[in-house]
Amino acid sequence: MKDSPPKKLFLTDTMALIYRSYFAFQRNPLITAKGENVSAVFGLLRTIFTILDKQKPDYFAAVFDTAEPTFRHKMFPEYKATREKMPDDLRDQLPRIREALEVLNIPIIEKPGLEADDVMGILAKIAEERKIDTYLVTGDKDFMQLVSPWIKIFDLKRGEDLEVLDSNGVVDKIGVPPEKVIDYLGLIGDSSDNVPGVPNIGPVTAKKLLSRFENIEDIYQNIESVTPERIRVLLKENEELAHLSKQLVTIDTKTNLAIEIDDLSTKKPDNQQAFNLMKELEFNSLLDRFSADIKEVEVEYVAITDDAKLAAFAKSLNSCDNFTLDLETTDVDPMRAEIVGLSFSWDEGKAYYIPVDVSVEKYGADLFEEKGFKGFSLKQVLDILKPALTNNKIQKCGQNIKYDLMILKRFGVDVQPVDFDTMVASYLINPSLRQHNLDALALQYFNYQKVPTSDLIGKGKNQINMSEVPLEKISFYACEDADYTQRLRNKLEPRLNELELRKLFDEVELPLLSVLLEMEMHGVSLDVVFLNKMSKELEKSLAKNKKKIYEGAGLEFNINSPKQLSEILFTKLGLPVIKRTKTGPSTDVSVLEILARDHELPKEILEYRQLSKLKSTYVDALPKLINPKTGRVHTSYNQTVAATGRLSSSDPNLQNIPIRTEVGRKIRKAFVPVDKNHILIDADYSQIELRIMAHLSQDETLIQAFKDGADIHRSTAALVFKVELDEVTEVMRRRAKEVNFGIIYGMGAYGLASRLDISQDEAEMFISNYFASYSGIQEFIEDSKELARKDGYVKTLLNRRRYLPDIHSDNRRMREFAERNAVNTRIQGTAADLIKVAMINISRRLKNEKMKSKMIMQVHDELVFETPMDELEKAKDIIREEMENAIKLNVPVKVDMGTGQNWLEAH
Repeated sequence: MKDSPPKKLFLTDTMALIYRSYFAFQRNPLITAKGENVSAVFGLLRTIFTILDKQKPDYFAAVFDTAEPTFRHKMFPEYKATREKMPDDLRDQLPRIREALEVLNIPIIEKPGLEADDVMGILAKIAEERKIDTYLVTGDKDFMQLVSPWIKIFDLKRGEDLEVLDSNGVVDKIGVPPEKVIDYLGLIGDSSDNVPGVPNIGPVTAKKLLSRFENIEDIYQNIESVTPERIRVLLKENEELAHLSKQLVTIDTKTNLAIEIDDLSTKKPDNQQAFNLMKELEFNSLLDRFSADIKEVEVEYVAITDDAKLAAFAKSLNSCDNFTLDLETTDVDPMRAEIVGLSFSWDEGKAYYIPVDVSVEKYGADLFEEKGFKGFSLKQVLDILKPALTNNKIQKCGQNIKYDLMILKRFGVDVQPVDFDTMVASYLINPSLRQHNLDALALQYFNYQKVPTSDLIGKGKNQINMSEVPLEKISFYACEDADYTQRLRNKLEPRLNELELRKLFDEVELPLLSVLLEMEMHGVSLDVVFLNKMSKELEKSLAKNKKKIYEGAGLEFNINSPKQLSEILFTKLGLPVIKRTKTGPSTDVSVLEILARDHELPKEILEYRQLSKLKSTYVDALPKLINPKTGRVHTSYNQTVAATGRLSSSDPNLQNIPIRTEVGRKIRKAFVPVDKNHILIDADYSQIELRIMAHLSQDETLIQAFKDGADIHRSTAALVFKVELDEVTEVMRRRAKEVNFGIIYGMGAYGLASRLDISQDEAEMFISNYFASYSGIQEFIEDSKELARKDGYVKTLLNRRRYLPDIHSDNRRMREFAERNAVNTRIQGTAADLIKVAMINISRRLKNEKMKSKMIMQVHDELVFETPMDELEKAKDIIREEMENAIKLNVPVKVDMGTGQNWLEAH
């Protein structure tokens, strides 16, 4: 009979792990919707769960230092005196960490007067006597002195790379065995703990000495035999420091802790408490491990599977005042998706699912096969539900309902009216939330984890189509979607009213939803022949570009490899390193732009990257996005992405087509009207953000300049440079333009100096003169920051909110970023509101006047229309009138307008 394997004890050097977690996320900290930094909490828990899952310890404890001085401080007051103060936003996380450990039933061990090292050492020695394998989770080399056949160091490196050090590992690592570690450290010292060691004795000398002598005591007993003389003198002069340092690094393993190893047995947490805390901290990726035993909510979800039930359901639906609607489909693209089923809810906890058999090619086909009922024909379902779906007296609600409406409209059902969208409502309530999808919102508001889509269709290569999911599984999933959307409506609607957002929701965001739906469904035509020709031209340009790069580098290499590029630029060519990353010198765009000022190769690489990206992202990708049925490209406009309130677009992303480069502008030539009887109109707000800043700041000088119809950048240049208007040069005007727009985005002297390639002193002079000329703007900027500090958020003219939790951050970079957003959001957010109102009003006018002109694109402050030739002048008048009068400002709003047979020509 084999002996059972020894039990395992894991002890964490917890503060060290907390620090490491905090700094791992320092560039992109995890901030909850309430503004709480939880980076260190998440990093520590992830480490602990990795150990629990993979190592399955029998005993586990989180060991902490305490604030009380230890025997080492009494022995040497300067001990650890050089350590920096703990960052405030890390200190604030310590209570959360303790709360998490307690909820997870992980013992917290600490003892006043002892460091975590000592506590871990004492426990490790107790476990050693019981022949328990002990693993010290730490990266601290001091612990190497404890390593024995029963005690090892367990260090989780970056990611989940693992290093376990036994006695041989210690020798490999530092060159001495565990029993000589305290002598080694006593000789070389430890700068992190301010342990002095023997001055000028480093690791190489220390290892040589300890290869000849047993320990520090043995060295001093035989000091006269130490060679060379320089080392002997150093040792003699610093004998007291050597013995002191050895004492300071020696871990105490003798003190009585009054703790039994059995007290550290691993225990299961209370799943409900753990789930609640993970949800509160927004650790959605950790929720699965605690959801299994949570009591399920009692629900009534019904799958409708025969004609009689379908007829009865339709009757019930017709008698509702409002209901929630959700579709299950075969595709995320609403212009290509087929309907797999429809789910409905009007009471919390109750929902209904109607399956559709997408395999039925002809309406009225036999719906029953040997495998049983697969679903109704789509025609049967829509025929019987259409009266309720189009009944103007029944309000409809959905989660991202634009998607469902577009699909139903494709199949001949124009759903009306819609009075609520939970995704849009969530976005208005807090636009800074990381996610507004239904899974995230169900967690946030109801502490409920929905069935993930991947449970139905799988992932990767084995992923199936939604139409292949068994009825029982898809029915629950679909009913759950409708039910929790209905619950969310009931939760979010009062919140909109409390935050005074209902008017913005009802008068801007909801009407806009219908406008965007029409734009997306109509789509835009592309000149594919032009794009194919452009692709070949770019291929030639890239080949020439690549040849120049290879010639400049002196060899061929992978231009897309940061590592190879770094070797070429900084090792082979010896160019200066501008900034570093964890993997070495950076080769990002900002670095290449600086290097390109003096060197040709970085300039060519920038050109190569730009051309390559435009070719792959637009020139080659756009033709593939053309819908085979409509022959047009149908972008998706997203209302719930940008925190400022601006729309974004995807597939394709129209917002990112560059207008400042020749190639970027040329891509716009591919966007054309449907035929020669139509023309494109491009209407672009002129300097709208500066006009809004004039209105919000009430700066009299800026307001008057706009009222006078002045060239605002020339006027600013005259004020800043203190010259007459006719003395302003083009260079002066360009610099003034950078200042005008830079101020909106919170650009400081450093940023302006970099942008204009001037000295920082000169940039500071520009900014100082600017604020002297426009004092109202400076007041507006400071007022915006103060509002954010006081309320935690700022608002646009139409009351749109943006929360700025980092406005009180101790991290200067994050705090200043929040301050810039406080200013920018009020301006850019109001600009977003303005164009949305204009889009709604233009769409309404075109319909009311029964015109065929269509709004087909929106890009930032620009709208594009496809207009029949005979409507051109009337359409231009309507567009200008509605854009210029969407929101009344105390400065004139101006729209630049052009027409053409392609987007570039119209712009």
